[in-house]
Amino acid sequence: MTTSNELRLLPWTGPDGKPCFLSTDDSDGYMSRLADNIESAQLGMATELLDQALDMLADADTKPDDLRLLAKDLTGALRDTLRVATSRGHRLATPE
Repeated sequence: MTTSNELRLLPWTGPDGKPCFLSTDDSDGYMSRLADNIESAQLGMATELLDQALDMLADADTKPDDLRLLAKDLTGALRDTLRVATSRGHRLATPE
């Protein structure tokens, strides 16, 4: 729920890697719903990746190349999850 003077951090970046923001009072508008759905998908993918990581780390036969790919994927999932947490935290903040 974005107040009229607050921008919502979106769960994606622009072509140059800079953050994207949405200015709207309509939390049920198309862009707000799209952002909500993408956030949900990102969090779901992070959960699945965490389960995969636990399995791979428990397997003594996991190859170093597989672990590097895992670290890369976990880094991306963590970046997305932190962006979602930041966005949601800003929307939960109460104006003074």
